Amino acid sequence: MQKGRCLCGDLSFAVEGQPIDVIHCHCHFCQRSTGSAYLTETLFTKQQFHLLHGTPRVFTHVSAGSGKRVHIHFCNTCGTKTHLLFERFPDSVGVCSGTFDDKDWFARRPEKTLHFYLSNASVGTVLPAGYPVFDAHYWRSDGGTAAAQIFETHMLVTEQMKAESRNRLREQEP
Repeated sequence: MQKGRCLCGDLSFAVEGQPIDVIHCHCHFCQRSTGSAYLTETLFTKQQFHLLHGTPRVFTHVSAGSGKRVHIHFCNTCGTKTHLLFERFPDSVGVCSGTFDDKDWFARRPEKTLHFYLSNASVGTVLPAGYPVFDAHYWRSDGGTAAAQIFETHMLVTEQMKAESRNRLREQEP
């Protein structure tokens, strides 16, 4: 069992087992909600996640991509976001990975680590070689899965790379 908490310790949780996936999400929502270039989120089933102490406040946001609600759970005292629940994925919990006590306990292997929203990634962000990178979310709005790119060498996100990503997304629109 791996534990985590907010900055002040009023809110704590634990997870059982390995995450389903590790997601580095570069969408505008994740950038704004973290104040960073992207959110690193470890995805678990609801059965794997246990709130140990405290009662989180919840802010509900409608995703611009899916139109579905995302419920952001955070500490009422210090404001740290600990986890997210999703209308679109009702059996999943996304844990804000930086809130784990041991930040390195889970593997970040290419077959289980995904980069979402290349189209919005901050210029200068490094995308590691061998990892799947998606122009938007892995799950398309129609329920199908998107195709990933896998770079042979580490790549720095550029304006040109983002423009090409956005063009691919436009070409896929009905």
